[in-house]
Parts: sequence; structure tokens; C-alpha cells
Amino acid sequence: MTSATPLPTLWGDRRIVLGITGGIAAYKLCTVASALAKDQAQVRALLTQTAQQFITPLSFSTLCRHRAYTDADLWADHSPRPLHIELGEWAEVMVIAPLTAQTLAKLALGLADNLLTNTVLASHCPILLAPAMNTDMWEQPIVQHHWQTLLAQPRYHGMAPGSGILACDRQGAGRMVEPATILAHLQSLLHSGGQQDWQHQRVLVTAGGTQEYWDPVRFLGNPATGRMGVALAQAAAHRGAKVTLIQGTGLENEELEAAIAGTSIVCHRVTQAAQMQQQLEALFPQQDWLVMAAAVADLRPTAYSAVKVAKADLATTLPLEPVPDLVATLAQRKQPHQRLIGFAAQSGDIVTPALGKLQRKGLDAIVANPIDQPNSGFGSGWNQAVILDRAGRQRAISPCTKLALAHQILDFCRDLAP
Repeated sequence: MTSATPLPTLWGDRRIVLGITGGIAAYKLCTVASALAKDQAQVRALLTQTAQQFITPLSFSTLCRHRAYTDADLWADHSPRPLHIELGEWAEVMVIAPLTAQTLAKLALGLADNLLTNTVLASHCPILLAPAMNTDMWEQPIVQHHWQTLLAQPRYHGMAPGSGILACDRQGAGRMVEPATILAHLQSLLHSGGQQDWQHQRVLVTAGGTQEYWDPVRFLGNPATGRMGVALAQAAAHRGAKVTLIQGTGLENEELEAAIAGTSIVCHRVTQAAQMQQQLEALFPQQDWLVMAAAVADLRPTAYSAVKVAKADLATTLPLEPVPDLVATLAQRKQPHQRLIGFAAQSGDIVTPALGKLQRKGLDAIVANPIDQPNSGFGSGWNQAVILDRAGRQRAISPCTKLALAHQILDFCRDLAP
């Protein structure tokens, strides 16, 4: 793990089919197509007839660096095999967005009357669904029945729409998730192959930093953003876990909400270590896993002033006291089925201190990551690490996105000895 280590392409040569249907949110798929193709993915866009009322095939041909397909191509001569068969077998993953009530019903009933639905039935890859429609349409019992019917099938993965002001000026549910949310879930599906291997697991993740105030405007803190912890929460949720996230300081609410959009992640926001401790003590007993990715303060001021201390009255020394070791305390209370995963952000030798922390705190595994290397540590979208467990296993992870690292951490932890 050196600065000379090249960053991998995120989507290089992966085979992705984008199915665009007839909704105003179709324009968001342009951003998805562009991001994928720029990073060397092979992207094929299929537009339904109604999709072309909102956006043109030429737009996707340009962005995908490959011709876009329409229903006219279903009936064209594609010897030796039909186009929908070729595309269905070629795709590693499919995205259908904005998923309309019409296409949702067709998929739930197994109908195939256009190129997109024929390709779905001719494929076996995971399919990612992003609905978008008017609130009243989305909340219709029959629409919800079709939605639940699809989600009950292992190959279908859904990102439920959020709430907001819709194109029809209605305020309510039905707003399609943003491109970044689609891309994150796509990354997860390509890693897992769509397997829900963390299904039925209850996972509690902490993320971000803490701020320990000595008056209303001054505090001790750290630069942790929470992106690594949020990535772990995303990865676990994408693989079927029931996830609860305790987010400390770092990410703004808007970025955090975008990161967990379309998932069932339950999020609690805290600022101080004492607040995180309170949440952990309430939530940990019901969990199977605790992933302690938060950068919790080690020290805090011994006293707090309810009013701002004047500059002239500031002392040259600040009395401090230790913050309770949250994860070590929980390790003493854990049940036999529970697993605790810690983090160690280090400079220089990252393995030796992490091993000591693993044993001292009673953890089942620990993730050591460098804060003095490029493309890793606080604030970066990338990271690298060495993962260690009590049985002596070690796995070094080269620089990758934090979501990719999160999946590799889950792969490692899934095989922890009881």
C-alpha cells in the first residue's frame, strides 16, 4: 500500500443494461450512463416507446458510446440470434428506471410485449428497480402488491422512491432516487452478484466523529466524515441485512439522506460521545453485529460553560477527562452470537497497534487503515486497509472506493469463527 499504487477503475469492462421507461425522471439516467461509460463500463440502453417521449435514443447512444436500442430493434434481423436473447445473456446486471406503474405490472405478471420486458425474461442477472410515479399511483394497493411481488423474487432489488415535490406539483412519495444512489447499489450488486448473504442479520454501524464542547461554540473534534461507516451500512443493507446507523458529526443531513435513500436503514444522529454511548446501550442488545467505524473522542473537557467564554477569559490549559471506551464496554456485555468489529485509523505501522487494540478491547475483528497515505483516511472517497481477526487471519485491501472496501470487510467478517 504505497502512493504508487494505481487506483482501479470502478466499472471497467462491466456489462450493464439500462432499461429506460416513460417518466420525467428519465433524464437522471443520463447521469448514470455517463458515469458508467466514462469509467470504461460497457453500457447498453434500451428505451421503451413511451421513454422516447421524454428523452431520445441519440442522447443515450452518445453517453453510452454505443447505439441505444428501441422496440423497433426487437423485430429487426439480428441473426443468428434475436437481440433480446443476446442482451439478456450478455448483461451482468440490469437497471430499470424510472420504473413506471405500467412496466412494474408487466414485470410482476411476467409479460413480454416490448424489447425491455423480453430482455428481462431472457436474462438471469440481478435487476435493480427504481420506481417513479405520482403519489396516488404509487400508493395504490395493486401497485404495492406488484412491487412486493417483485421484491420477493431473489433477482429483483428495489430502491423505494423518496418523498418530495413531484413533477405534478404533488408533495409526497414517488420521487425517484438520485443517480448516486443508483450507482452505489449497482456497485453492490456487481460485487455480490445479487446474493442476499447478510439476510436476517441485524447490523448496527457507527459512523462519523464526535464533538466534545466546553462552551456553545468551541469543541474538541476530529475530521471524520462518516463516509466509511455509511458505506458499511449501505453494503450490509444492499446484501439483505437489517441495518441501524448511528451517525456522528461529519456528513451534512442532505448527503447522509442521499446515501441511505432507497434502503431500509434506520438512522440516529448524535454529536457527542455520551449521546453515542446512550444509543449504543439501547440498541446493541438487539443486534447480531456491531461495526464501530466512528471516530469517537478519547478526551473531553471536564466542565461545560452554558455561555460562550470570552476570549480574554480563556485559559491557556484545558482540563480534560477520558471518554469511556464505548466498544470495550460493550464487548464485556456481548452475547455468544454477537460479533464486534472495530476500526483503527493509524499512521506509520498500522498492524501492530491494531493487533493490540483487537486483544485489549475484546473485539472479534479490526480494520486498520492508514491516515498518512494518499486516497485513504478521513474525507476521502477511497480507502485501504488491513483486516485482522482473533484467529490470526489477515487480509490486506488495496486502495478502492469505501463502498468496495465495505463489501470486502463484510466478506471477511461473514466467515468469522464463532
